[in-house]
Amino acid sequence: MASFIDLFAGDITTQLLKLLALVANTVYSCKGIAERLITMIRDVQPTIREIQYSGAELSNHHQTQLGVFYEILEKARKLCEKVLRCNRWNLKHVYHANKMKDLEKQISRFLNSQILLFVLAEVCHLRVNGDRIERNMDRLLTERNDSLSFPETMMEIETVSDPEIQTVLELGKKKVKEMMFKFTDTHLFGISGMSGSGKTTLAIELSKDDDVRGLFKNKVLFLTVSRSPNFENLESCIREFLYDGVHQRKLVILDDVWTRESLDRLMSKIRGSTTLVVSRSKLADPRTTYNVELLKKDEAMSLLCLCAFEQKSPPSPFNKYLVKQVVDECKGLPLSLKVLGASLKNKPERYWEGVVKRLLRGEAADETHESRVFAHMEESLENLDPKIRDCFLDMGAFPEDKKIPLDLLTSVWVERHDIDEETAFSFVLRLADKNLLTIVNNPRFGDVHIGYYDVFVTQHDVLRDLALHMSNRVDVNRRERLLMPKTEPVLPREWEKNKDEPFDAKIVSLHTGEMDEMNWFDMDLPKAEVLILNFSSDNYVLPPFIGKMSRLRVLVIINNGMSPARLHGFSIFANLAKLRSLWLKRVHVPELTSCTIPLKNLHKIHLIFCKVKNSFVQTSFDISKIFPSLSDLTIDHCDDLLELKSIFGITSLNSLSITNCPRILELPKNLSNVQSLERLRLYACPELISLPVEVCELPCLKYVDISQCVSLVSLPEKFGKLGSLEKIDMRECSLLGLPSSVAALVSLRHVICDEETSSMWEMVKKVVPELCIEVAKKCFTVDWLDD
Repeated sequence: MASFIDLFAGDITTQLLKLLALVANTVYSCKGIAERLITMIRDVQPTIREIQYSGAELSNHHQTQLGVFYEILEKARKLCEKVLRCNRWNLKHVYHANKMKDLEKQISRFLNSQILLFVLAEVCHLRVNGDRIERNMDRLLTERNDSLSFPETMMEIETVSDPEIQTVLELGKKKVKEMMFKFTDTHLFGISGMSGSGKTTLAIELSKDDDVRGLFKNKVLFLTVSRSPNFENLESCIREFLYDGVHQRKLVILDDVWTRESLDRLMSKIRGSTTLVVSRSKLADPRTTYNVELLKKDEAMSLLCLCAFEQKSPPSPFNKYLVKQVVDECKGLPLSLKVLGASLKNKPERYWEGVVKRLLRGEAADETHESRVFAHMEESLENLDPKIRDCFLDMGAFPEDKKIPLDLLTSVWVERHDIDEETAFSFVLRLADKNLLTIVNNPRFGDVHIGYYDVFVTQHDVLRDLALHMSNRVDVNRRERLLMPKTEPVLPREWEKNKDEPFDAKIVSLHTGEMDEMNWFDMDLPKAEVLILNFSSDNYVLPPFIGKMSRLRVLVIINNGMSPARLHGFSIFANLAKLRSLWLKRVHVPELTSCTIPLKNLHKIHLIFCKVKNSFVQTSFDISKIFPSLSDLTIDHCDDLLELKSIFGITSLNSLSITNCPRILELPKNLSNVQSLERLRLYACPELISLPVEVCELPCLKYVDISQCVSLVSLPEKFGKLGSLEKIDMRECSLLGLPSSVAALVSLRHVICDEETSSMWEMVKKVVPELCIEVAKKCFTVDWLDD
């Protein structure tokens, strides 16, 4: 025993102490490494104490050496804690990357040396407190590769370790542990979340959790993969960890995994064990992935105040409203709260006011905020396809704290980037998988027959600010996106100062109040393809410069006021020859006449919460001459829509959606003129009493939605002639029976109905065996109140 202690306390110990001191100074420049080093030190120190006071007979020399070792570790720990309290990195102390790699190898050699293992083996056989020493040393060995693993790129590791939000960590730990104990046969679990949400801290806490360590009998390995992983080192660590001669279930935690390819390569080396992957992307099965929850308002307030004031609430008499505004802009993101709180520490209210103004404009609060929040989050975009990255930046054009209709978003992308709708939809999924947007839960999301206007996406405000920040890096006239981040009474002064020179913007987004002729100034936007006008007013004069936007393909006009607005200046539409998509919300739709300027390339019209008056009643002229290419018409929540006589002159229609229109009684008999119609939605039209028999003459019709048409009691007798019909949604209808002809619906594959109606369709299933009958649960939603 003494000979091994001699080795432990001799030259190897001396060199190891020097190396640890060198590591401690090195980590002064990297807080993430400091945190991991503290974890290692806290594990080692108790073990040294146990050796010192174990009752084993050690010489004074050996006791002194161990005491010195303990004290140096203590100094290193205090230095690391000092690092974590620093507001800024001190780059003077960062060693050259190659030297750090050499240092890592030297430390690994010491920790992996057979001599050290023999020493630990002898120590672990001490009779006094032997079991506890073994447990501590085993934990040290299984985690040592992470504790002293320096990433090639020095990064700030996100952390939410402050006491006041331990409840959030406990909630995350509880949910991940529930998954692990429930799906015991599963080998891959995930922790996912947007950048700065605290994923790494949660994973570290799990690696220390007694329940987790008990499940895997203390065989837990934590590895940081990073954006540019050193696979040789990682695979070596995994190999050594797994093949230690102990045959049991083990846990490998892979933190900061950037790509599926990196995960697959490492997973191929971890067969037979359990892996917990921590990533900004969703890389594991959704059932076994925990999406990190952001802080609630009271938790966010506590965190910001602790960082800014060293207490959990604003001190008196500091302006609490200013603090609340900063908290609101962070939207519960721990990284943003901690960085802003630290940068605002000891700053006067006047400085806070400037920060709030910059945050409201989507700008960085200061250089620290830019480098440690925006730059950190921007890394999430680096592996994206350039076109998907551009689509992400386009989302800065939409208002904050608003749900974005998926159909509106994809329409912008389709026209802006010359892609089809299927590709745009795949982009949505890619961004959602990387936690760069959120798809609002909808059970019918992804159904090929459901319009995207039923589905919404949202984006965290800090991500929107990132998009604005990245879009605004160049001079205003050279920006590809000309965006107003929030509602202002007039256009930005910076734009007016530069109005004498053309703007290169392809997307223009304006957020104003009521605008008349005098509020606008002339702007030359020769390259603009998308214009989004957001306002709150009962009257609104369209900007006269629209008339010069000859390349405009998407026009979105959204009134966020309480009542429909009257628009003025429609004569500008005469020059919009390339317009393909028109979205109007909460406005009075101008009446169509034979003198209305034709929009020959217009493919999509969405009218939401609009007053349509007599726009679709006229039969004195051919409406198809105004919209010769219209393929998709959506009319939603238009309570004055009475008739649709003129619509069915538009023979190019492929999709027609009339939803939540309470006063429409019937469809016109000329419905059969629309021979190319594939989707017909009549959802929530409570006064609709019947479908005309002409609907049976539509050879291309694939989808019919008559759900919540409570006055509809029957289908036309010849309904079975719809040979292309694939799906019908008829939940919450009052049908008394089905026509016998439905047995001839050879293409029908899916019926959604109530339990009362399902028995009728069971009879049909006997002759259409592939028919799926889905009994829908009654669902009451007030989502429309968001509007």
